[in-house]
Amino acid sequence: MTTKPRTTTAAQSNARPVLGVLFALSGSHAINDTLQSVIPAIYPILKTSFALSFTQIGIITLVNQCTASLLQPLVGWYTDKHPQPFSLAVGMGFTLAGLALLAVAGFFPLILLAVALVGIGSSVFHPEASRIARLASGGRHGFAQSLFQVGGNGGTSLGPLLAALVILPFGQISVLWTCLLAAAGIVLLYGIGRWYQPRAHAAAARHADRANVLPRARVALALGILVVLVFSKYFYLTSMTSYFMFFLTERFHITREASEFYLFGFLAAVAVGTILGGPLGDRFGRKRVIWASIFGTAPFALLMPYADLAWTAVLSVVIGIILASAMSAIIVYAQELVPGRTGTIAGLFFGLAFGLGGIGSAVLGVMADHIGIIRVYEICSFLPLLGLLASWLPDVGGKRMTSGST
Repeated sequence: MTTKPRTTTAAQSNARPVLGVLFALSGSHAINDTLQSVIPAIYPILKTSFALSFTQIGIITLVNQCTASLLQPLVGWYTDKHPQPFSLAVGMGFTLAGLALLAVAGFFPLILLAVALVGIGSSVFHPEASRIARLASGGRHGFAQSLFQVGGNGGTSLGPLLAALVILPFGQISVLWTCLLAAAGIVLLYGIGRWYQPRAHAAAARHADRANVLPRARVALALGILVVLVFSKYFYLTSMTSYFMFFLTERFHITREASEFYLFGFLAAVAVGTILGGPLGDRFGRKRVIWASIFGTAPFALLMPYADLAWTAVLSVVIGIILASAMSAIIVYAQELVPGRTGTIAGLFFGLAFGLGGIGSAVLGVMADHIGIIRVYEICSFLPLLGLLASWLPDVGGKRMTSGST
């Protein structure tokens, strides 16, 4: 009897999305992920300058994405109970330090330290930023999560352009210019922290009022299926973000600079798919969007290793749009499975995405050294077939949730 009035009040007091905050979060996510994407975008420079193997390229990604993943569930768990409004600005400070070090790193271990610092910055950023997006959603959780994530995907798509136009022509030291963008991100995130500060503890107080909507065994099974789906999505996504340039240059003999623009096309398509996924989940249900997104990628992924250059470009865009629509739906679906654990779930799945991406990059790098990059793409094309597992997910929540609480 005491829970219902509190939920209703929360919904009424947060009936509409706070668009200013959501756009600021999306913009800061764009900055964060633009800076994160500088790392894979300059792999060709690092590979040539330091005579790195594909295995070493995979290790760089593994170190970066492991530091960007392992801390995220812990950060989310802690901030569910003890919100830290200004931790976002601190996290961007780690990113700035890592990029400055990457610009001057002269040997492989120093490169690993630099990308680890950049990863820590991302690990601090995502759980609390995702929680703030939900708090500002006005109950349109899928829309808010998509708007937040599309900033990140848009930022990721800008990394190859930044590399092609600035970093590749002027070399490793030009990474220093990205520190100005990190400084701008710190200022923006400080402003978001000021909005969040007076609301943070009230949101955390509602944490104890939420109860699971399904038995624990069904929740555990559903979370396990989601983990497999995230594995499928991010192993395939890593094959594109880390190795698509190498695939294109080896198969079609195009220039390194030209391959950056094809990668930009794929990443821009990912941004479009991300903004579609959340609203579609609000309207038609998260489960349908998850199933259609991952399994729906399979026909195009299976065709791409055998297509010519023009059709490869087209198929990569289609794959990016369809595949990217899943993540917003997955996170909001998981948050509805485990109510009241917004930061923990966001940290878990963002962390899982980064971690699986890092492991996938290392594994695919070793495979590429042994069987060739083209064969790797032929094998990875089967991963989206795991999307069939989404049909076993239970129905949770509605098309739109009525509560705006975290």
